[in-house]
Amino acid sequence: MPPPLAANDIYAADRRGAISPSIVHDRAYVYVPNTNSDDIYVIDQHTMRVVSVFAGGNEPQHVVPSYDLKTLYVTADKPGLGSLTPINPKTGKPSRPIRVDDAYNMYFTPNGAYAVVVQESYTRLAFYNPHTWVLHDSLTIPACAGIDHMDFTADGRRLLVSCEFANRLAVIDVASHRLVRTVDLHQVSGGMPQDVKLSPDGRIFYVADMMANGIYLIDSTSFQVLGFQRTGRGAHGLYISRDSRQMYVTNRDQGSISVINLATRKPVAKWFVAGGGSPDMGNVSADGTVLWLSGRYDNVVYAISTRDGHLIAKIPVGTGPHGLCVWPQPGRYSLGHTGIMR
Repeated sequence: MPPPLAANDIYAADRRGAISPSIVHDRAYVYVPNTNSDDIYVIDQHTMRVVSVFAGGNEPQHVVPSYDLKTLYVTADKPGLGSLTPINPKTGKPSRPIRVDDAYNMYFTPNGAYAVVVQESYTRLAFYNPHTWVLHDSLTIPACAGIDHMDFTADGRRLLVSCEFANRLAVIDVASHRLVRTVDLHQVSGGMPQDVKLSPDGRIFYVADMMANGIYLIDSTSFQVLGFQRTGRGAHGLYISRDSRQMYVTNRDQGSISVINLATRKPVAKWFVAGGGSPDMGNVSADGTVLWLSGRYDNVVYAISTRDGHLIAKIPVGTGPHGLCVWPQPGRYSLGHTGIMR
């Protein structure tokens, strides 16, 4: 694993303008997978207009930057018909899909050795060679129904996975690809943990829970639940600001975004989407000024100012927009999802 740029900030490579020279000329686009219409809408970040639409496979869920930043992959997860569709970020054009079944989401081990395909329908993590797409091995976790989102510890040795339909988390040993333990969540019965994000100092995992309406704080060493912070109905996605000082929590069912001060771990603001909405997944622009989010139930994409939370634009897309990718992103390498950069 490449050494961190700062001992106290795992996101030190993600600063405004710190785009790798190899991708600095990639198209400044937002790639939007529409799960229900099976297509990808491409939005120009400068004009905030849709510039192209192409097929995304059967039930496209996320657009994921590769570890080496050279390719974006559309994950499509319909069982038996799943695929990865590569996109060339220099042109914004797709190429022939790769047959990878039930690709709901995808991550990369911190050393770049494996692509970790989240096969939600099979309750399984599949470890692929990220260049040849030959399967190396897989880990089925029956106790982790709805295997969903994840993030890695700062040293890259452990992986924390949310189990959406089991109200728990799973801890995976990255080197051996084996289950270490599970962590039950108790804020509410029937909880549904979603996105997972490591704090800048590497000490805390934040886990959004859309039924508990807030975020869990999980110790990154012991994996004990340290506490819970309410944010809003349907807490879902977690995104770090370019200066590592704040985290944006999308409250999908409330139509709001909570701003968390990462020093105090407390909310400092709540922004409501003008006219209502369903902010879901996305990321922060390379310059840190715009939070791009899919409107899951409203068939739009929101561009939201990170200065004061006002709605800059609401852009119609296909039906069921989900894990959109903002590109290019600052950082040296990608751990996957919609752009977990280090």
